[in-house]
Amino acid sequence: MNALELEAALDAAPTIGGRLDIAHGAMAALGLGALIYDYAPVAYTHEGELITPSFFGMREVPGDMVDLWSSSGFYQIDPVQHLALNNPRPFVWSYRRNGQTVLNRALDERHEPVVTYVHDMAITCGMTVPIHGRSGDCATVTGIRYGAEDDFHREGAELLGDFTLLAHAVHAAVEPLFGEAERRSRAVHLTPRERECLRFSAEGLSAKDISGRLSRSVPTVTMHLNAAARKLGARNRAQMIARAAHYRLL
Repeated sequence: MNALELEAALDAAPTIGGRLDIAHGAMAALGLGALIYDYAPVAYTHEGELITPSFFGMREVPGDMVDLWSSSGFYQIDPVQHLALNNPRPFVWSYRRNGQTVLNRALDERHEPVVTYVHDMAITCGMTVPIHGRSGDCATVTGIRYGAEDDFHREGAELLGDFTLLAHAVHAAVEPLFGEAERRSRAVHLTPRERECLRFSAEGLSAKDISGRLSRSVPTVTMHLNAAARKLGARNRAQMIARAAHYRLL
């Protein structure tokens, strides 16, 4: 399947799941058996910690992998993600001791749970394409080779260009179908009223001004602003607005 055929097939699928299925099928020509696509509207907390993506799409991965990465903290200690978020360059990776990839030089003790898991599941080799958006969002597209040979780094380097084209086509097809849930960071959740009051506050309106706009009492508006500040860990209005902007809540 050439690039034009892939784009046409992706566009013809009406759902995110369908488009990921098309992508997974196309990867077979590159000898890649598993697909992982993730998207984070905000990559880091204001304290520098990785934020779990708002969307994971996985095909042919071990059954417990989705839960481990989305709910059990493995994403935060995944060295592939660390590399992807710090550099926009696509890369081949291997967790094997004799691997000759950028990942091998980056591994340390904090990654041990992930290293143990990928060896247990025999998913030690693959390639990843980071896609960094202009607004601070980030997606990664990963292909995994089951039963890879020890010299996978050489073959992977030859395939990386084709996989990069595929990855960008997949993201371009999937991202427009995201709804509010996928575009909202998992780090902070504000109620619709809290966000509304916060937006007015960011425009310079006082609690009294906001109460007039919303036909709500000043104490009610103050309550919503205080709740937003507490959830954002902000000590004052300026910090609250700055952190709200960081998490794309305005």
